[in-house]
Amino acid sequence: MQQPAGAEKREPGPDRLRGLVIVLMALDHARFFFHEDALRFSATDLTQTYPALFFTRFVTHFCAPTFALLAGLGAFLHYAKNRDQARTAKFLLTRGLWLVFLDVALISPIFSQEIGKFALGTLWAIGCGLVGLSALCFLGSRAVLAIGCLILASHDLFDSVHAASLGAFGPYWSLLHEPGPLPLGIAGRVAYPILPWIGVVALGYGLGPLFLEDGAKRARILTAAGLAAVFAFILLRGVNLYGDPKPWSVQPQTTMTALSFLNVSKYPPSLLYALVTLGPALILLPQMEKLGGAAGRILADFGRAPLFFYVTHLYLGVAAALIFAQLAKTPEAYRLGLPWVYVAWLALVAVLYPPCRWFANLKRRSSAWWLSYL
Repeated sequence: MQQPAGAEKREPGPDRLRGLVIVLMALDHARFFFHEDALRFSATDLTQTYPALFFTRFVTHFCAPTFALLAGLGAFLHYAKNRDQARTAKFLLTRGLWLVFLDVALISPIFSQEIGKFALGTLWAIGCGLVGLSALCFLGSRAVLAIGCLILASHDLFDSVHAASLGAFGPYWSLLHEPGPLPLGIAGRVAYPILPWIGVVALGYGLGPLFLEDGAKRARILTAAGLAAVFAFILLRGVNLYGDPKPWSVQPQTTMTALSFLNVSKYPPSLLYALVTLGPALILLPQMEKLGGAAGRILADFGRAPLFFYVTHLYLGVAAALIFAQLAKTPEAYRLGLPWVYVAWLALVAVLYPPCRWFANLKRRSSAWWLSYL
Protein backbone atom coordinates (compact mmCIF):
# COMPACT_ATOMS: atom_id res chain seq x y z
CA MET A 1 0.00 0.00 0.00
CA GLN A 2 1.43 3.34 -0.97
CA GLN A 3 1.86 6.22 1.43
CA PRO A 4 -1.09 8.56 1.01
CA ALA A 5 -0.56 11.53 -1.24
CA GLY A 6 0.29 14.66 0.64
CA ALA A 7 1.29 12.77 3.79
CA GLU A 8 3.65 14.77 5.99
CA LYS A 9 7.17 13.83 6.64
CA ARG A 10 7.42 12.94 10.33
CA GLU A 11 9.98 14.69 12.47
CA PRO A 12 12.47 11.94 13.42
CA GLY A 13 13.47 13.37 16.81
CA PRO A 14 10.23 12.69 18.69
CA ASP A 15 9.97 9.17 17.25
CA ARG A 16 13.54 8.33 18.25
CA LEU A 17 13.17 9.79 21.72
CA ARG A 18 9.90 7.89 22.18
CA GLY A 19 11.66 4.73 21.02
CA LEU A 20 14.48 5.28 23.51
CA VAL A 21 12.20 5.72 26.49
CA ILE A 22 9.97 2.81 25.53
CA VAL A 23 13.03 0.56 25.48
CA LEU A 24 14.03 1.91 28.92
CA MET A 25 10.49 1.30 30.16
CA ALA A 26 10.86 -2.37 29.28
CA LEU A 27 13.86 -2.50 31.64
CA ASP A 28 11.70 -1.48 34.59
CA HIS A 29 9.04 -4.02 33.71
CA ALA A 30 11.66 -6.75 33.29
CA ARG A 31 12.81 -5.86 36.81
CA PHE A 32 9.20 -6.08 38.01
CA PHE A 33 8.67 -9.50 36.45
CA PHE A 34 12.02 -11.14 37.14
CA HIS A 35 14.10 -9.40 39.82
CA GLU A 36 14.51 -11.27 43.06
CA ASP A 37 13.82 -8.18 45.21
CA ALA A 38 11.08 -6.59 43.10
CA LEU A 39 8.25 -7.84 45.32
CA ARG A 40 10.05 -7.35 48.64
CA PHE A 41 10.94 -3.64 48.63
CA SER A 42 10.94 -0.55 46.44
CA ALA A 43 14.07 0.07 44.41
CA THR A 44 14.06 3.65 45.71
CA ASP A 45 13.77 2.68 49.39
CA LEU A 46 17.08 4.05 50.68
CA THR A 47 17.00 1.78 53.72
CA GLN A 48 17.23 -1.33 51.51
CA THR A 49 18.33 -0.42 47.99
CA TYR A 50 21.85 -0.16 46.53
CA PRO A 51 23.21 2.16 43.81
CA ALA A 52 22.92 -0.23 40.84
CA LEU A 53 19.31 -1.08 41.68
CA PHE A 54 18.41 2.55 42.45
CA PHE A 55 19.74 3.79 39.10
CA THR A 56 18.09 0.90 37.26
CA ARG A 57 14.83 2.30 38.59
CA PHE A 58 15.78 5.98 38.38
CA VAL A 59 16.65 5.89 34.67
CA THR A 60 13.17 4.55 33.93
CA HIS A 61 11.64 7.59 35.67
CA PHE A 62 12.25 9.39 32.38
CA CYS A 63 9.73 7.22 30.55
CA ALA A 64 6.23 8.25 31.67
CA PRO A 65 6.81 12.04 31.63
CA THR A 66 8.54 11.84 28.24
CA PHE A 67 5.63 9.79 26.84
CA ALA A 68 3.17 12.36 28.18
CA LEU A 69 5.21 15.27 26.82
CA LEU A 70 5.43 13.64 23.37
CA ALA A 71 1.71 12.84 23.45
CA GLY A 72 1.03 16.53 23.84
CA LEU A 73 3.52 17.38 21.11
CA GLY A 74 1.90 14.82 18.81
CA ALA A 75 -1.49 16.40 19.52
CA PHE A 76 -0.24 19.78 18.31
CA LEU A 77 1.35 18.27 15.19
CA HIS A 78 -1.98 16.56 14.46
CA TYR A 79 -3.65 19.97 14.64
CA ALA A 80 -0.92 21.53 12.48
CA LYS A 81 -1.78 19.13 9.63
CA ASN A 82 -5.33 20.39 9.20
CA ARG A 83 -5.72 23.55 11.33
CA ASP A 84 -9.17 22.32 12.31
CA GLN A 85 -9.55 22.85 16.05
CA ALA A 86 -12.89 21.05 16.39
CA ARG A 87 -11.61 18.03 14.47
CA THR A 88 -8.46 17.94 16.58
CA ALA A 89 -10.46 18.18 19.81
CA LYS A 90 -12.65 15.27 18.74
CA PHE A 91 -9.59 13.17 17.93
CA LEU A 92 -7.95 13.97 21.29
CA LEU A 93 -11.14 13.16 23.19
CA THR A 94 -11.71 9.82 21.46
CA ARG A 95 -8.04 8.81 21.58
CA GLY A 96 -7.83 9.76 25.24
CA LEU A 97 -10.89 7.69 26.11
CA TRP A 98 -9.50 4.80 24.06
CA LEU A 99 -6.26 4.85 26.09
CA VAL A 100 -8.24 4.89 29.33
CA PHE A 101 -10.25 1.88 28.12
CA LEU A 102 -7.06 0.00 27.20
CA ASP A 103 -5.57 0.70 30.60
CA VAL A 104 -8.67 -0.59 32.36
CA ALA A 105 -9.28 -3.59 30.11
CA LEU A 106 -5.79 -4.80 29.15
CA ILE A 107 -3.16 -3.29 31.44
CA SER A 108 -4.80 -3.21 34.89
CA PRO A 109 -5.06 -7.01 35.21
CA ILE A 110 -1.28 -7.30 34.81
CA PHE A 111 -0.40 -4.90 37.62
CA SER A 112 -3.34 -5.63 39.93
CA GLN A 113 -2.87 -9.38 39.27
CA GLU A 114 -6.62 -9.81 39.58
CA ILE A 115 -9.46 -9.67 37.05
CA GLY A 116 -11.98 -6.98 37.94
CA LYS A 117 -9.54 -5.04 40.15
CA PHE A 118 -8.08 -1.94 38.54
CA ALA A 119 -4.66 -0.30 38.84
CA LEU A 120 -4.87 2.91 36.83
CA GLY A 121 -1.45 3.74 35.46
CA THR A 122 0.41 5.20 32.50
CA LEU A 123 -2.21 4.86 29.74
CA TRP A 124 -4.88 6.14 32.11
CA ALA A 125 -2.78 9.22 32.90
CA ILE A 126 -1.92 10.03 29.29
CA GLY A 127 -5.48 9.31 28.18
CA CYS A 128 -6.89 11.70 30.78
CA GLY A 129 -4.27 14.24 29.71
CA LEU A 130 -5.52 14.04 26.13
CA VAL A 131 -9.13 14.35 27.27
CA GLY A 132 -8.20 17.48 29.20
CA LEU A 133 -6.26 18.78 26.21
CA SER A 134 -9.32 18.30 23.97
CA ALA A 135 -10.84 21.24 25.87
CA LEU A 136 -7.68 23.26 26.50
CA CYS A 137 -6.58 23.21 22.85
CA PHE A 138 -9.25 25.79 21.95
CA LEU A 139 -7.29 28.34 24.00
CA GLY A 140 -4.27 28.26 21.67
CA SER A 141 -0.81 26.81 22.14
CA ARG A 142 0.61 29.70 24.20
CA ALA A 143 -2.22 29.58 26.71
CA VAL A 144 -1.94 25.78 26.92
CA LEU A 145 1.82 26.10 27.53
CA ALA A 146 1.18 28.58 30.34
CA ILE A 147 -1.46 26.32 31.90
CA GLY A 148 0.85 23.31 31.74
CA CYS A 149 3.67 25.23 33.42
CA LEU A 150 1.28 26.58 36.07
CA ILE A 151 -0.05 23.11 36.93
CA LEU A 152 3.44 21.62 37.25
CA ALA A 153 4.77 24.55 39.27
CA SER A 154 1.84 24.83 41.70
CA HIS A 155 0.28 21.41 42.28
CA ASP A 156 2.76 20.62 45.08
CA LEU A 157 1.01 23.32 47.10
CA PHE A 158 -1.64 20.63 47.67
CA ASP A 159 0.79 17.99 48.98
CA SER A 160 -0.49 18.52 52.52
CA VAL A 161 -4.07 17.78 51.47
CA HIS A 162 -4.77 14.08 51.97
CA ALA A 163 -7.70 11.98 50.85
CA ALA A 164 -8.14 10.55 54.35
CA SER A 165 -9.11 14.00 55.67
CA LEU A 166 -11.67 14.70 52.93
CA GLY A 167 -14.33 12.17 53.86
CA ALA A 168 -16.52 11.05 50.97
CA PHE A 169 -14.59 13.29 48.57
CA GLY A 170 -11.34 11.48 49.38
CA PRO A 171 -11.43 8.93 46.53
CA TYR A 172 -12.07 11.73 44.04
CA TRP A 173 -9.01 13.55 45.38
CA SER A 174 -7.11 10.35 44.63
CA LEU A 175 -8.17 10.64 41.01
CA LEU A 176 -6.71 14.15 40.91
CA HIS A 177 -3.63 14.29 43.11
CA GLU A 178 -2.93 11.52 45.61
CA PRO A 179 -2.65 7.79 44.88
CA GLY A 180 -5.41 5.90 46.59
CA PRO A 181 -8.57 3.82 46.22
CA LEU A 182 -11.10 4.38 43.45
CA PRO A 183 -14.42 6.12 44.17
CA LEU A 184 -17.90 4.56 44.17
CA GLY A 185 -16.61 1.34 45.73
CA ILE A 186 -14.83 0.25 42.54
CA ALA A 187 -12.15 -2.31 43.33
CA GLY A 188 -8.61 -1.05 42.80
CA ARG A 189 -6.58 2.12 43.11
CA VAL A 190 -5.26 5.09 41.20
CA ALA A 191 -1.49 4.85 40.76
CA TYR A 192 -1.26 7.91 38.49
CA PRO A 193 -3.40 10.84 39.71
CA ILE A 194 -4.25 12.90 36.67
CA LEU A 195 -3.74 16.58 37.55
CA PRO A 196 0.05 16.80 37.09
CA TRP A 197 -0.06 14.54 34.03
CA ILE A 198 -2.51 16.92 32.38
CA GLY A 199 0.14 19.55 33.02
CA VAL A 200 2.84 17.51 31.28
CA VAL A 201 0.62 16.80 28.25
CA ALA A 202 -0.28 20.50 28.06
CA LEU A 203 3.42 21.40 28.20
CA GLY A 204 4.10 19.15 25.21
CA TYR A 205 1.27 20.73 23.24
CA GLY A 206 2.53 24.20 24.08
CA LEU A 207 5.99 23.34 22.77
CA GLY A 208 4.49 22.13 19.48
CA PRO A 209 4.94 25.38 17.51
CA LEU A 210 8.72 24.98 17.86
CA PHE A 211 8.45 22.06 15.44
CA LEU A 212 7.18 24.42 12.76
CA GLU A 213 10.36 26.53 13.17
CA ASP A 214 13.84 26.17 11.75
CA GLY A 215 15.64 23.16 13.20
CA ALA A 216 18.59 25.17 14.53
CA LYS A 217 16.31 27.63 16.32
CA ARG A 218 14.27 24.76 17.76
CA ALA A 219 17.42 23.05 19.03
CA ARG A 220 18.63 26.22 20.76
CA ILE A 221 15.32 26.83 22.51
CA LEU A 222 14.81 23.21 23.59
CA THR A 223 18.36 22.91 24.86
CA ALA A 224 18.11 26.19 26.78
CA ALA A 225 14.77 25.15 28.29
CA GLY A 226 16.15 21.75 29.26
CA LEU A 227 19.24 23.24 30.91
CA ALA A 228 17.05 25.75 32.75
CA ALA A 229 14.89 22.89 34.05
CA VAL A 230 17.94 20.95 35.29
CA PHE A 231 19.35 24.08 36.96
CA ALA A 232 15.97 24.77 38.59
CA PHE A 233 15.93 21.19 39.89
CA ILE A 234 19.37 21.54 41.48
CA LEU A 235 18.46 24.90 43.02
CA LEU A 236 15.06 23.89 44.38
CA ARG A 237 16.26 20.51 45.59
CA GLY A 238 19.21 22.14 47.29
CA VAL A 239 16.95 24.59 49.11
CA ASN A 240 14.82 21.61 50.17
CA LEU A 241 11.69 23.65 50.91
CA TYR A 242 9.34 23.15 47.96
CA GLY A 243 8.77 20.96 44.94
CA ASP A 244 8.65 17.48 46.43
CA PRO A 245 6.93 15.94 49.47
CA LYS A 246 10.09 13.97 50.35
CA PRO A 247 12.99 16.24 51.39
CA TRP A 248 16.47 14.86 50.86
CA SER A 249 18.74 14.27 53.83
CA VAL A 250 22.38 13.55 54.61
CA GLN A 251 23.00 9.81 54.80
CA PRO A 252 25.81 7.87 56.48
CA GLN A 253 27.53 7.45 53.10
CA THR A 254 28.13 10.08 50.42
CA THR A 255 26.72 7.83 47.71
CA MET A 256 23.48 7.35 49.60
CA THR A 257 23.24 11.11 50.19
CA ALA A 258 23.42 11.58 46.42
CA LEU A 259 20.67 9.00 45.99
CA SER A 260 18.56 10.82 48.57
CA PHE A 261 19.02 14.04 46.57
CA LEU A 262 17.76 12.30 43.42
CA ASN A 263 14.99 10.36 45.14
CA VAL A 264 12.01 12.44 44.00
CA SER A 265 8.34 11.47 44.00
CA LYS A 266 6.66 9.96 40.98
CA TYR A 267 3.24 9.26 42.54
CA PRO A 268 2.10 11.91 41.80
CA PRO A 269 4.95 13.41 39.77
CA SER A 270 6.28 16.32 41.81
CA LEU A 271 7.64 19.52 40.33
CA LEU A 272 11.17 18.30 41.02
CA TYR A 273 10.41 14.95 39.39
CA ALA A 274 9.17 16.82 36.30
CA LEU A 275 12.24 19.05 36.20
CA VAL A 276 14.80 16.27 36.56
CA THR A 277 13.12 14.08 33.92
CA LEU A 278 11.76 16.55 31.38
CA GLY A 279 14.85 18.76 31.47
CA PRO A 280 17.14 16.03 30.06
CA ALA A 281 14.35 14.96 27.67
CA LEU A 282 14.23 18.47 26.18
CA ILE A 283 18.03 18.51 25.87
CA LEU A 284 18.03 15.11 24.22
CA LEU A 285 15.20 15.81 21.78
CA PRO A 286 17.24 17.89 19.26
CA GLN A 287 20.10 15.39 19.56
CA MET A 288 17.72 12.63 18.53
CA GLU A 289 16.99 14.57 15.33
CA LYS A 290 20.68 14.21 14.40
CA LEU A 291 20.99 10.53 15.29
CA GLY A 292 21.45 8.45 12.16
CA GLY A 293 22.52 4.96 11.22
CA ALA A 294 21.16 1.76 12.68
CA ALA A 295 20.58 3.25 16.13
CA GLY A 296 18.41 6.03 14.74
CA ARG A 297 16.45 3.63 12.54
CA ILE A 298 15.85 1.10 15.32
CA LEU A 299 14.74 3.73 17.84
CA ALA A 300 12.43 5.32 15.26
CA ASP A 301 10.82 1.94 14.53
CA PHE A 302 10.13 1.41 18.22
CA GLY A 303 8.95 4.99 18.59
CA ARG A 304 6.41 4.67 15.76
CA ALA A 305 4.78 1.66 17.39
CA PRO A 306 4.69 2.66 21.08
CA LEU A 307 1.26 1.33 22.02
CA PHE A 308 1.88 -1.92 20.16
CA PHE A 309 5.17 -2.36 22.03
CA TYR A 310 3.68 -1.37 25.38
CA VAL A 311 0.83 -3.88 25.37
CA THR A 312 2.79 -6.67 23.70
CA HIS A 313 5.87 -6.49 25.94
CA LEU A 314 3.76 -6.65 29.09
CA TYR A 315 1.92 -9.78 28.02
CA LEU A 316 5.10 -11.36 26.72
CA GLY A 317 6.79 -10.58 30.04
CA VAL A 318 3.92 -12.09 32.00
CA ALA A 319 3.96 -15.22 29.82
CA ALA A 320 7.72 -15.64 30.27
CA ALA A 321 7.44 -15.15 34.04
CA LEU A 322 4.65 -17.74 34.29
CA ILE A 323 6.62 -20.26 32.23
CA PHE A 324 9.73 -19.76 34.36
CA ALA A 325 7.64 -20.07 37.53
CA GLN A 326 6.18 -23.38 36.34
CA LEU A 327 9.61 -24.74 35.51
CA ALA A 328 11.15 -23.62 38.80
CA LYS A 329 11.41 -26.01 41.74
CA THR A 330 10.11 -23.36 44.15
CA PRO A 331 7.68 -20.51 43.41
CA GLU A 332 10.35 -17.79 43.62
CA ALA A 333 13.28 -19.72 42.17
CA TYR A 334 12.81 -18.19 38.72
CA ARG A 335 13.51 -14.67 40.03
CA LEU A 336 16.87 -13.36 38.92
CA GLY A 337 19.73 -11.23 40.16
CA LEU A 338 20.05 -7.77 38.67
CA PRO A 339 22.61 -8.65 35.94
CA TRP A 340 20.29 -11.35 34.61
CA VAL A 341 17.41 -8.88 34.63
CA TYR A 342 19.40 -6.86 32.08
CA VAL A 343 19.84 -9.98 29.97
CA ALA A 344 16.09 -10.66 30.11
CA TRP A 345 15.42 -7.02 29.17
CA LEU A 346 17.68 -7.13 26.11
CA ALA A 347 16.15 -10.43 25.03
CA LEU A 348 12.65 -8.98 25.34
CA VAL A 349 13.56 -5.93 23.27
CA ALA A 350 15.29 -8.05 20.61
CA VAL A 351 12.29 -10.38 20.26
CA LEU A 352 9.90 -7.45 19.87
CA TYR A 353 11.90 -5.44 17.35
CA PRO A 354 10.82 -7.33 14.17
CA PRO A 355 7.06 -7.10 14.91
CA CYS A 356 7.43 -3.45 15.94
CA ARG A 357 9.28 -2.66 12.73
CA TRP A 358 6.56 -4.43 10.72
CA PHE A 359 3.83 -2.50 12.53
CA ALA A 360 5.64 0.83 12.17
CA ASN A 361 5.97 0.24 8.42
CA LEU A 362 2.30 -0.69 8.20
CA LYS A 363 1.31 2.59 9.88
CA ARG A 364 3.64 4.56 7.60
CA ARG A 365 2.23 3.00 4.41
CA SER A 366 -1.45 2.96 5.30
CA SER A 367 -3.98 5.78 5.42
CA ALA A 368 -6.46 3.75 7.52
CA TRP A 369 -7.94 6.07 10.18
CA TRP A 370 -7.99 3.44 12.90
CA LEU A 371 -4.21 3.06 12.84
CA SER A 372 -3.91 6.54 14.36
CA TYR A 373 -5.39 5.06 17.54
CA LEU A 374 -2.68 2.40 17.72
